[in-house]
Amino acid sequence: MNYIILDLEATCWEDKSTRMQNEIIEIGAVKLDEQGHQIDEFCEFIKPKLNQQLSEFCKKLTTITQTDIDRADTYDVVVEAFKDWIDIDEPYLLCSWGVYDKKQFEKDCNLYGLDTDWLYYHISLKHQYADIKGLERPIGMGGALRKEGLKLEGTHHRGIDDARNIAKIFKANLTEWEV
Repeated sequence: MNYIILDLEATCWEDKSTRMQNEIIEIGAVKLDEQGHQIDEFCEFIKPKLNQQLSEFCKKLTTITQTDIDRADTYDVVVEAFKDWIDIDEPYLLCSWGVYDKKQFEKDCNLYGLDTDWLYYHISLKHQYADIKGLERPIGMGGALRKEGLKLEGTHHRGIDDARNIAKIFKANLTEWEV
């Protein structure tokens, strides 16, 4: 079984009342084997369908530029490449820090009329981590890194960097996850 530790970045706006639909603009993922050894990484930007102009807030938060997404392929192309990279015909488990990523994948698949069956095998590491550590409530990735004595590396709110950091937490607790 391969573990796909993933993190998404999506279009966003500073004004929380904005009713525009978020769309994935980056998929970052680390593939680990059952022993926690890294096999590969995946990092691709995605050109949004509905709101192609990134907000200044989103560019500042993610450090993803307008040029990055202007040069990117659309979701349907990138998600097929991602599924090929996962190798969905072999046993795998999608792992993200919370359920947001799975839900956003589902929304974007629906937007493009794509199948969502491949998302079935997913766990929220954030919620399992809280259970493993006996926490009253789930904590953020940064808090979990600190609790493990690990450093946040790279740029927070960049998919690939967050996926790498989540993978460190995953490996530190490799035998504890309910898979």
